[in-house]
Amino acid sequence: MSSARPASNDTSLILSLVLFNFISFISIGIPLASLPGYIHHDLAFSTTIAGVVIGVQYLATLLCRPMAGRLVDELGAKKTVILGMAVSLASGLLLTVAVWLDHWPLASLGLMIASRLLLGLTQSLVGISGISWGIARLGPDSAARIISWNGVAAYGGVGIGAPLGVLLSDQLGVWSLGVLTMVLAALGLALAWRREPAPVSRGSRLPFGKVLGRVAPHGMGLALATIGYGAISSFIALYYSARGWEGAAWCLTAYAATFIGTRLLFPNAINRFGGYPVAVACLVVEILGLLTLWTANSPAAALGGAALTGCGLSLLYPAIGVGVIARVGSASRSSALSVFAMFFDLALGLAGAIMGMLAAWTGLRSIFMASALAGLAALLIVIVLMRQEQRRADTEEDTDG
Repeated sequence: MSSARPASNDTSLILSLVLFNFISFISIGIPLASLPGYIHHDLAFSTTIAGVVIGVQYLATLLCRPMAGRLVDELGAKKTVILGMAVSLASGLLLTVAVWLDHWPLASLGLMIASRLLLGLTQSLVGISGISWGIARLGPDSAARIISWNGVAAYGGVGIGAPLGVLLSDQLGVWSLGVLTMVLAALGLALAWRREPAPVSRGSRLPFGKVLGRVAPHGMGLALATIGYGAISSFIALYYSARGWEGAAWCLTAYAATFIGTRLLFPNAINRFGGYPVAVACLVVEILGLLTLWTANSPAAALGGAALTGCGLSLLYPAIGVGVIARVGSASRSSALSVFAMFFDLALGLAGAIMGMLAAWTGLRSIFMASALAGLAALLIVIVLMRQEQRRADTEEDTDG
């Protein structure tokens, strides 16, 4: 299907669809660096409450993933994007009103929590819609490229949104964060309304339990591998401090640079070599990166380990994701991808707590060895899945013959 179109046209279409996820993640990034301080200092709530307010968004995203996938399968990607942007508009409105009611701290806090819950729903709706929209227009062969670009849009959106939110709150006040969220949502609505919808598959849809059963092995592999990123993002600053080093933030920069750079440099690797072989290579590189962090005796070595880890994890999500798509019919594709994303959310949510307990017990260095072992377990899962796929292909060839 995609071969009938010039590659440049395909890329333009993909970018025009992941744009909605980019807009969504700018809105997600906007309050991250400003809202906790406002809740703690201006509304006089504890840092724990501030953390809960930020965290409820991710909980909402996790819980709404299955519903979002089902909506895309049943209503189509365009309608789901429009719904997601409308929800984002409501989120921005609630945040704006919450700041106006700051003289009633409890009411303000309640509206902020509602705003964060709606923003989490937006992420689940819009994130899967852009991927499904692109696959429906270009075909499953383009899935890896679409998922890759969607990830770049997400990281780029947060990277732009967070400093932009700080600038606005410093210059205009926290109320401006809600207004900008509404403006971005209105822009997304306008762009989605004008786009050509993708066809909705009318085949029979798998119930949630069957989708979960087919996706779970892939999701477990992704979750185990993602622990490495969770360990770096949560503990690299403490790791540097314990070793008496400076410049921990550069590790996160190196991770992000190699993560995005690898996706941009190797956009066709999965189509050329296959999802599972690329996933195996990615996991080997990630494990090497985490072991480098574990054995690092200088900041430069730790920086190299973080860069290797980012490089390894870069293509892992789309590489395993194409295997997910192959396990379900087109009528349940979005549901399967949403369930797959749940494992990623769970891994990031649990990695900090699990690795924090491990660090308290055995020291900070041990978390990188534990993350490498988790990556090794993910590698074994992917190898099993790859062999199952090869046996399935061999059986089909024998049947055809």
